[in-house]
Amino acid sequence: MQRNSKENSNRQSVILFADDDELCLDVGVKILQKLGYSVLQAHDGKEALEVFESNKDSVDLVILDMRMPYNGGRAFDQLKQIKSDVKVIIASGFAEDQRIRDMYDQGCIGFIQKPFSINVLSKKVSTALKN
Repeated sequence: MQRNSKENSNRQSVILFADDDELCLDVGVKILQKLGYSVLQAHDGKEALEVFESNKDSVDLVILDMRMPYNGGRAFDQLKQIKSDVKVIIASGFAEDQRIRDMYDQGCIGFIQKPFSINVLSKKVSTALKN
């Protein structure tokens, strides 16, 4: 469902942030909230799928940790099955690898290296939401 620009300007963007590292999850959620986003959170890929399934019409962007239980790559594939136009940024403490590059061909719209600064996260999210 395409939202018109009036609807977009009248509500906060909703971001689902999934990471199994409690500290990273906590910091990421707090940064996104400070930036003015409404944030849903998940502790692994399976929980991310459950949260997304329940909120798929309101989630504007998903940020998935690549290496977590029920990993980001597997969760990404299933998110795309639930909603083909879902916007996903992959996060990882490791450098962007071939699997992540392959995910671009499947509709992944970005990659963010952990640890990330508030400025880098802000720019990545802003760019992703404009696409």
